Amino acid sequence: MPENLSNITYRIEIQGLVQGVGFRPFIYRIAIKNKLKGSVENRNDGVIVLLNSTEKQVKEFINEVYKHAPPASNIASVNVQETEKMEFNDFKIVISKSVSDSVTDISPDIAVCEECLKDMKSQNNRLDYPFINCTNCGPRFTIIKSLPYDREKTTMKKFAMCKKCNSEYTDVMDRRFHAQPVACAVCGPEYKLYLEGKEISDQRLILEKTVELLENKGIVAIKGLGGFFIACNAFCEDSVARLRNIKSREGKPFAVMCSDIIQAKQIAYINKAEEETLKSLKRPIVLLNDKAKLASSVNVGFDTVGVMLPYMPFHYLIFENSDLKVIVLTSGNISDEPIITDNAKAVEILGQFCDAVLTYNRDIYNRADDSVVNIVNDKERLIRRSRGYAPAPISLIVDAEGVLANGAELVNCFCIGKAKQAILSQHIGDLKNLETYEFYKETISKYKSLFRFSPNLMVTDLHPDYLSTRYAEEYNIPVIRVQHHHAHIASCMAEHGLDESVIGVAMDGTGLGSDGNIWGSEFLICNLKDYKRVSHFEYMPLPGGDMVTHEPWRMAVSYLYKTFGMSFLDYNLTFLKHIPGEKIRMLCKAIDENINSPLSSGAGRLFDAVSALTGLCINSSFHAEAPMRLESAIKSNVAEYYPFESGKAISFKPLINEIVKDLADNVDISIISARFHNAVIEAIIQTIDKISDDFNIKKVVLSGGSFQNRYILKNLEDKLSGKSYKVYSHEKIPTNDAGIALGQLLIGAATRL
Repeated sequence: MPENLSNITYRIEIQGLVQGVGFRPFIYRIAIKNKLKGSVENRNDGVIVLLNSTEKQVKEFINEVYKHAPPASNIASVNVQETEKMEFNDFKIVISKSVSDSVTDISPDIAVCEECLKDMKSQNNRLDYPFINCTNCGPRFTIIKSLPYDREKTTMKKFAMCKKCNSEYTDVMDRRFHAQPVACAVCGPEYKLYLEGKEISDQRLILEKTVELLENKGIVAIKGLGGFFIACNAFCEDSVARLRNIKSREGKPFAVMCSDIIQAKQIAYINKAEEETLKSLKRPIVLLNDKAKLASSVNVGFDTVGVMLPYMPFHYLIFENSDLKVIVLTSGNISDEPIITDNAKAVEILGQFCDAVLTYNRDIYNRADDSVVNIVNDKERLIRRSRGYAPAPISLIVDAEGVLANGAELVNCFCIGKAKQAILSQHIGDLKNLETYEFYKETISKYKSLFRFSPNLMVTDLHPDYLSTRYAEEYNIPVIRVQHHHAHIASCMAEHGLDESVIGVAMDGTGLGSDGNIWGSEFLICNLKDYKRVSHFEYMPLPGGDMVTHEPWRMAVSYLYKTFGMSFLDYNLTFLKHIPGEKIRMLCKAIDENINSPLSSGAGRLFDAVSALTGLCINSSFHAEAPMRLESAIKSNVAEYYPFESGKAISFKPLINEIVKDLADNVDISIISARFHNAVIEAIIQTIDKISDDFNIKKVVLSGGSFQNRYILKNLEDKLSGKSYKVYSHEKIPTNDAGIALGQLLIGAATRL
């Protein structure tokens, strides 16, 4: 039949992130432009296009879909098949359907777009309206309750559209066509300010009062996309110090929001890759090297600062209507509890400490903190994966349907399997208090409903006391227990689609080993089903058990005692002057008698020891402070490294000996830190070289919280690549414990095959 006749009906199935991002009107406009007839339909398993066209036309159509897809979309697959001939009079958009337990991707929340910011200054019904959005921006995951993604299935259901908004919503050629959160000042959500016992509803007055407070040393709790945040002027030491006291946050740095990229470059060094991430639709917090000092209490001695740019319309309004250039924006919670999402709870709890509480009347259904990233070797490395990233799925090489991976104890995320996709939850937090554990269980329940998920296999950590492990006991389904560091390596393998034996290097603070000891510096030969432990750092006692994470000086004493015996007390080490001598002697006795002194090969504990030994962090006020301060101290371009003893168990006693000598000679701490980091890097490389020779493997996978250290990751990647290794490290998934649920899931799915 002649090529120019459109007598074939094609069925085009498009899967991926194609809901809530303006995909249907985008398809409609392409079809209309090319004078094609058919239909487009949103279903819970993707977007279905029926098209009457020639083979040439359908190919051109698909090319145009790939080339001009909406900026927030992500096409995972396009499947084209000829189907039964159907007659169409035009091209139309079909009402959404729910047809199976398959699901399409759910869009993470997206920063307000430039077009909406312009509309906010020109459209009469949206002048300075702080909830403006369109199909290219605005809330998504935080408001959605079920699929398909339609307004009545979100927390926007209670807001009836006005005539103007409805006309945009139903006009397929409009940018707000089927933008589910579409709203304006006439019909949409509104802010309310709780100030000095009064409730202020006037929207203009709310903005004025909020700005006035922030400019005059005030602290304001503000409802964000995924929860409440607390804000103050980042240049006002009085305000930041008071906020630090409110949060009971002695040493952990605060993140800041800059008015724009120009201002961000005033306070931090920013390269091209960092700028792209800062300005992306995801708008994460990006860890940067600082340039101009903010209030000293913002980053409390660190040479880095976490920076983000505005992502909600109200953020822009604050900067536009004030002289503020940089504000602290930290999570709205107290201590380690989950970020607050409920208005009444925020007023009750945050209102006790903040000068005002700013709420709005659209509910947050799915809690989501700000995401945090590093840029290393021009690649984005997630540290906390939440707003802007979750719940975007990860493609797998095995079918993981029905697998629920419970994750770790610290920085927990869980993971569910849907066919050949893994859906990793948003950041949950440390499962060490009831509130976070309740959030964990509540979110699993929501994911089961939202993603039509019914678990038939549970995968947990080996550690029997983790709450994430105990959660499995509530189900009468099979359970697989996976070693912590095997899960770390598998999570990176999942991200890169690897299914073969690799050299896995897992470096972190803790994880129960198969021998009953605490692991954390593991060199493994592993695949998706099994692993062999080939080498590790030497076991060291942890005097006081978990206390070592709060008091790094304990690890310094442990290393010193194992290296020198009691003679280390005669070396006039400065850090020991802060600790009673009797306490030190009792600690050494506890090591000798094995009293609450479990053995650990954790790399994090070595970093703790050196950080305390150098006086950088004797007592830790937050998780991983000691290693962070040790990394931050590197300011010298030093190539040398301290000695160590290679072998199945790598000993750093020679390193401790040399550091003590350098301290006695008053060598600069920055040089000591650099030599220490270089020694760890060299020990890893030498061990990999030996394993590679013995097992003939050239693929190396790096995972674990220690690889959040930018100095170590960058140098390892560069040096290993220079030796012809193929190096895989995390980009889309956190390298810390937030990523191990993905590894658990993949191991569980591969093991049950």
